[in-house]
Amino acid sequence: MPDQPPMTDSTPTREQRLLDHVKTLPHLPGVYRYLALDGTVLYVGKARDLKKRVGSYFQKTDHSPRIRLMLGQVDRIETTVVRSEAEALVLENNLIKALAPRYNILFRDDKSYPYLVVTGHRYPRLAYYRGALDKRNQYFGPFPNGYVVKESIQLLQKVFKLRTCEDSVFTNRSRPCLLHQIKRCSAPCVALVDQDTYRADVNHAVLFLQGKANELLSDLEARMQVASESWDFETAASLRDQIQALAKVQERQFVSSNTSELDADIVACVADKGMLCVNLAMVRGGRHVGDKSLFPSHAEDYGPDEALSAFLAQHYLDRSAPPVIICHPAPDDATLLAELLSDQAGRKVLLNCNPNGERRVWLDMARKNAEFAILQRASQAASQSGRLAALVEALDLPEETQRIECFDISHTMGEATVASCVVFDRGDMQPKEYRRYNIEGITAGDDYAAMKQVLTRRYGKIAAGEGVVPDLILIDGGKGQLTQAEEVLAEVGLTQPTLLGVAKGETRKAGLEQLIIATSHEVVRLPADHAGLHLIQQIRDESHRFAITGHRARRAKARVASSLEEIDGVGPKRRQRLLSRFGGLQGVKSASVEDLMQVDGINAELAERIYGALRG
Repeated sequence: MPDQPPMTDSTPTREQRLLDHVKTLPHLPGVYRYLALDGTVLYVGKARDLKKRVGSYFQKTDHSPRIRLMLGQVDRIETTVVRSEAEALVLENNLIKALAPRYNILFRDDKSYPYLVVTGHRYPRLAYYRGALDKRNQYFGPFPNGYVVKESIQLLQKVFKLRTCEDSVFTNRSRPCLLHQIKRCSAPCVALVDQDTYRADVNHAVLFLQGKANELLSDLEARMQVASESWDFETAASLRDQIQALAKVQERQFVSSNTSELDADIVACVADKGMLCVNLAMVRGGRHVGDKSLFPSHAEDYGPDEALSAFLAQHYLDRSAPPVIICHPAPDDATLLAELLSDQAGRKVLLNCNPNGERRVWLDMARKNAEFAILQRASQAASQSGRLAALVEALDLPEETQRIECFDISHTMGEATVASCVVFDRGDMQPKEYRRYNIEGITAGDDYAAMKQVLTRRYGKIAAGEGVVPDLILIDGGKGQLTQAEEVLAEVGLTQPTLLGVAKGETRKAGLEQLIIATSHEVVRLPADHAGLHLIQQIRDESHRFAITGHRARRAKARVASSLEEIDGVGPKRRQRLLSRFGGLQGVKSASVEDLMQVDGINAELAERIYGALRG
């Protein structure tokens, strides 16, 4: 997990930011999520009234130590408005099971939209998938987020016991894995289930994913009756267990609905406060599985109907569309879009712009979520705009300053050095523009050389016209790192960006940072509660997080490879054979001596050596 910036004197500012956010919450039922600085979900809760429930956490002072500890880690709050407290309960339960938040009670009953895929293998595999669709496989989705898919996989494993392992692992198993032992897989890898029975389980899972649970239950009940009448009580008992498990899943998963098998997307576009927001909510099998708010780029001169029309075309064409798309406002080309989507899907796709009854409730829910997303973004933009203006005034920066880039170096005793560049622009962080650089060819631990290399690589290209010149460059470090930056910009011929060093204070506490002005190397200290300093802290902390995440990933990758390289007798070819045969290092570690001996070039002595080295 990335290093957390220490809790510091800036904590009251964080608390004030959260309090300001709570003021924007609506008096509506919904689900709220507390997130830490690194994006980890700390807590998921439901509320009849979001504003009152979330606000109570910040108004009361008699919280238990556990709640106080949690609130001390909350960096931001996310919410989803739903139709009723009962639906909030269902959605809360789904999120808790999928995310396992640190501060929730857990009952363990165990850059595309994600799908659930059933592969076209002889023994099909159930898996989470993102990417281009392959006609050889069956895909279900898309879903608005990954935890819905992962939860569905877990449920289907319990009921139908389908395999989830990679094909490379499946092909090379010699004994059942742990999933079989805990009754999550029927172990087709070692022929503990015949192909016809496994195929029937796959077909039942597909029926369930298609929302045909009632049809599936009827089929299972009929088969159980036949088995019972034939005195095949073992089969009848197995079918009875499946029926009971499915009944529990239905009871837990589905919102009470008159259209319990409906698959639909609800799309609402709202214009307010100079912004356009499209909220996409997804209903699968009558169950609200989540929503996503999207803000289109370059939409300043367009109305909601035009933006919605563009979204429908860009989102659904070349992507599977559900049978019903409920939308507002009505796009001008609604009839054409419906025809195109129907042709693409090979079935009728209804574009409903004037729904009634329950479907209108769903559309109102999507519109409220879009309005709320705009309110949140407007509040955030005002805050960031104020911070940037305060920074420009305090440091006498050019008034047009908008784009800020920040660099940080991360390594462990000189190992696996990684540099990060994060970008603040258009009033917010821009993750799609972040970049990491692997640093090579320097003396281990030489931060000055590392900084010089990354800046040369970054701004050499920008000086050649391959990128956007920033207005301000932040260098995480003292005068030494800042000097390297000055030399690099002089070498590549960039004079426009303002350079600023950000050095930690004497006690390394946030709020005591020293800002070092380029050329003069004058040191400036802004008050701990200064809005401009808070913006610098935010960008600097994001740069640090991004660098250390990349460093740890690079270091872990190097150590995975070296664990096999360090074993005498295992060269590149044997290492590749082992990794391919067992599907990765974890598979090699789990293999027995007998399994290892099945790999070409691995005799009994070497197999014992590998087994001992990886288990030692």
